[in-house]
Amino acid sequence: MDAVPAGRMALVNWARDVIAQGSQSFATASRLFAPTTRERTWLIYSWCRMADDMTDGQVLGHGAKPGHDASGAQAALETRTDAALNGEAPQAPAYAALQQVVTEVHIPHEFVHDHVDGFALDAEDWRPKDTDDLLRYCYHVAGAVGCMMAVIMGVDPKDDDTLDRASDLGLAFQLANIARDIVPDAIVGRCYLPSNWLREYNLTEADIKEPANRHLLAELAQRLVNMAAHYRASARVGAARLPLRSRLAVLGADAIYGAIGEEVARRGRRAWDERVRIGRAKKLALFALAVGKTLAANTKVVSRDGLWTRPRQSPPAEGLRS
Repeated sequence: MDAVPAGRMALVNWARDVIAQGSQSFATASRLFAPTTRERTWLIYSWCRMADDMTDGQVLGHGAKPGHDASGAQAALETRTDAALNGEAPQAPAYAALQQVVTEVHIPHEFVHDHVDGFALDAEDWRPKDTDDLLRYCYHVAGAVGCMMAVIMGVDPKDDDTLDRASDLGLAFQLANIARDIVPDAIVGRCYLPSNWLREYNLTEADIKEPANRHLLAELAQRLVNMAAHYRASARVGAARLPLRSRLAVLGADAIYGAIGEEVARRGRRAWDERVRIGRAKKLALFALAVGKTLAANTKVVSRDGLWTRPRQSPPAEGLRS
């Protein structure tokens, strides 16, 4: 276990290196934030990355080893996260990073706990039964991060509408990730497609790995991308309320993840021949488009009617820790 860097800037620099290795897209988007916001973004990302790696037995999202004790890792994650939130001296950099940013901007602990509960679902080898289950999972693993990021960017923790829209962006990101990784996830024994969706297509989880079923998977991926589009539209309303540089970073990230989903849909049955990636040139073009949207500052309000809404201090969902 790495020693905790001494001093805030040493911790920030450590977190910067983590994001540079763990997510090039996120690292690129983070450059658009104002300096203090950027540093806080790196701090929260480093904890999120570590938590994900603990659940999967990976290092920076790679190299999962067979026989990993996911339940034991989840128990350790919960204990150490709670200790950091309670002000105890962290014993590892990622928990120190979490403690630092939560202290600086007063992120509600419920968002941190909601995110940890998402890792519990993966540790339990959980499966979604229906669309509501799917979106609840997306909230825990990504929407809660959107809420934490919104607070880092200056959103009042009591501003439920803006936080709902921040959550919506996380949902959209995760739906795009799920569409991109339908087949790779199945190969490692995971499935985030709701079981009632699979039944509609007379598919089992085992069938997902079969190339002959790719045309059906393409339809399911399109369904995910279509869902994501509604949440992206809602999220852009919330982004318009952010400071200029934060708005630009959020819209840039939205453009990249939107492009990932759209490319999966465009490729159809070929979407899983190789991992869908957005090249540097296209990222730059998407960021340029985001600049235009930022300067336009479209304030048209898109209704959230019919969209799934994050829980408000509700009891944990079935399968989550109490």
